Amino acid sequence: MKKTQFEGAYSVCITPFTADGTHVDLLSLKAYINWQIDQGIHGLIFLGSTGEFLSLSEDERVAVTETAVQTAAARIPVLMGTGHEDTREVVRLSREAESLGADGLMIIPPFYSTPTEDELFVHYKTVAEAVNVPIMIYNNPATSNVDLLPPLMARLAQIEGLDYMKESTMDVTRIRDINLLCGDKLTVFGGIMGFESFVEGAKGWVSVASNVMPKETAQIYNFVKNQEIQEAWNLYIRILPIIQFVFGIYYVGGTKALLNTMGLPVGPPRPPRLPIPLDLQDQAEKLVDQFNLSFPSDYLK
Repeated sequence: MKKTQFEGAYSVCITPFTADGTHVDLLSLKAYINWQIDQGIHGLIFLGSTGEFLSLSEDERVAVTETAVQTAAARIPVLMGTGHEDTREVVRLSREAESLGADGLMIIPPFYSTPTEDELFVHYKTVAEAVNVPIMIYNNPATSNVDLLPPLMARLAQIEGLDYMKESTMDVTRIRDINLLCGDKLTVFGGIMGFESFVEGAKGWVSVASNVMPKETAQIYNFVKNQEIQEAWNLYIRILPIIQFVFGIYYVGGTKALLNTMGLPVGPPRPPRLPIPLDLQDQAEKLVDQFNLSFPSDYLK
């Protein structure tokens, strides 16, 4: 049986920008990474949807990757998003991330061309053969225009090196079906509904909410692993307002609003995304007060 290397609660990380949004704030990024690790998160994924990967320049991508790898310093796994419309560019980005020290890759399908199943197979096989680190395939049909259904995942799981999946739909029964079809060839992470994904057999949770509550998100996984299901459920329901706040169209702006309010300067989202509306900003401030959330200033020194 394949030994699971990646397992647990992983944050799909924001990319901090300066207040005017013109530069990546590497000081805040380092502080954020150290805080996440100290809070007990099990892994970090950068340059995903929440990280605004399509809004970063090539130099910024490299800077984020280098900073993430060097700051994490092998304490926990670091995965980098390397999705692109062009297979050749995915290969280039993936090789670059591997050369910079990434422990793995998260790769969304080509998101414009609506590839066929054969095209998807060749796409992922080409990338997997070009690198020597594990790949987490990222199913998010709401943004990618591609839906990786369980039978297709059974086929893709035959590709050596494609060892993980982030399943980001509201249908958690897919996790059950993927596990039944793929067995130990694929380790599935839930991408939206954390507790429910664990119940269906997920080995991990790629979470947006853990950007602001990494300790609690990691604890939910730890409870499940120790078969303390009621405790996991109780904690999940307690932090559900945060999970719901960062779900939907404002997942980037909402997460950044919470972190900025907590005391970690991460700047605004980049256009075309806009900062969240004033009524949601008020809600963010109330949630920070309700959960007594704060970012320790010592991390920024």
